[in-house]
Amino acid sequence: MKLFTHILSIAAVIVTAAILLFSCESESENNGPKLGVRDSLPWLKSLGVSTLISDSGIIRYKLISEDWYMYDKKDPTYWAFEKGFFMEKFDENYHVEAFINCDTAYYYDQRHLWELRSRVFIKNTKGETFKTTLLYWDQNQHEFYSPAYMEIIGETQSIRGTDFRSNEQMTQYSIHMSSGDFPFDEGEEPQPQPDTTQIATGA
Repeated sequence: MKLFTHILSIAAVIVTAAILLFSCESESENNGPKLGVRDSLPWLKSLGVSTLISDSGIIRYKLISEDWYMYDKKDPTYWAFEKGFFMEKFDENYHVEAFINCDTAYYYDQRHLWELRSRVFIKNTKGETFKTTLLYWDQNQHEFYSPAYMEIIGETQSIRGTDFRSNEQMTQYSIHMSSGDFPFDEGEEPQPQPDTTQIATGA
């Protein structure tokens, strides 16, 4: 009987120790950072997107993309278009004033800032085309800008350079460290172009 009582006492001590150890481990785990799967997942996912976007009640953009992800738990929050992006931009009379095409686009909704990446191609109303690998569109400041190499091709001239900046219509822009091909009359000696900023002004 004494042996049985002694065994029960030892068992009780072991059980108590196990409970305390498990409790300590659980408390230690609970005190760690709580990073849920939701923090890295988008709250909205759309495939095969074709939609119209309004600004102040007026339709200003048509957006087409294979995918559209909205991340509301990221810092900063943003939208992601990672499998191609196409956008048409309308004026007040619903005429297309520019279109944008690129491989990847991110929109930081709190800052109203677009980041366009990889094979960025834009065409304005004058028929000029703009090619680069990186372009930002600040909708608060109503301007495009890029530190990357930019190639601009128009009907009569082409310009290449870096540190590009433009209005939203892509009709008034500047580009630094530029070079290019410019027209000249037959018999006239072509003038070397300075390695400075080239500025184009729309009509």
